[in-house]
Amino acid sequence: MLPSVKALLTSIVDYAGLFPPAKLSMQEAMSNYANYQLSSYSWMLNCFVLPVSRWNEFAAFVPTLDLKQWSLSVIISKDWETEINTLRSLISNHNITVTALEFPPLPPTEIHRILPHLPATVDAFFEISLTKDFEGYLTVLRHSSAAAKIRTGGVTVDAFPSFKELCQCISSFAEAKVSFKATAGLHHPLLGNHRVTYEPNSPSTMMHGFLNVAVLAALLYWQKITLQQAVEVLQNSNSNNFQFIADAITWRDYHLNIAEIEQVRQDFFYSFGSCSFQEPVDDLKELKLL
Repeated sequence: MLPSVKALLTSIVDYAGLFPPAKLSMQEAMSNYANYQLSSYSWMLNCFVLPVSRWNEFAAFVPTLDLKQWSLSVIISKDWETEINTLRSLISNHNITVTALEFPPLPPTEIHRILPHLPATVDAFFEISLTKDFEGYLTVLRHSSAAAKIRTGGVTVDAFPSFKELCQCISSFAEAKVSFKATAGLHHPLLGNHRVTYEPNSPSTMMHGFLNVAVLAALLYWQKITLQQAVEVLQNSNSNNFQFIADAITWRDYHLNIAEIEQVRQDFFYSFGSCSFQEPVDDLKELKLL
């Protein structure tokens, strides 16, 4: 495998098998995660995404699975104060480590109130709207160590942001130096028309590709492209437009070396949540990138 591909995709998938459209049982999702961690593609896998309300159910299955270390991204509810206090004693508990907290949509003023209560060793992601009070969210997040969480899709057609909305959002994050993760709708590497759920009568829509988003984030972070070019990056559905060589990734005449890619993944675009890990792996194999 090319070092440039590994730099771009290391620890990029937060496994959210409990969530739609997969919506697996706790045992199924945990078994999948344990098996993925033992696979040859485990380097792509990051956290197991767990609602805090299902902590006890999760903990009951941990002893039944052969996995030495669980890394969790815990979804907090609007009762954040109680839940953060409860989680403090569980953040590093034997083979279970809480590495991230993900908060539901909250007003910027509420995020400002939460920030002093965050555990120092845990990443925090606040879900924000791409269209409502976006500048207010940027203002509160740019002066903190917390990051944004954006939705790049969902189980309805209208849940998918437009190219322009997504580009403007990521461009603003880059300018403000606000880190982010994405969630939903990024099962496939490249832009394409896919069903939004696994139901046979599910509608289809154009779904953003995680390669498009990751490369776009890097190009914008390093200020290599304009906003109009950014839209064109997201609109690429042909892998030939992205050139992967051992020590770099290029889009058209724009070049990203491994050091640039690694810094973007460390400091800017953290990961994306997906209810499927197998789909991204299978698609990358088909593109001959794995």
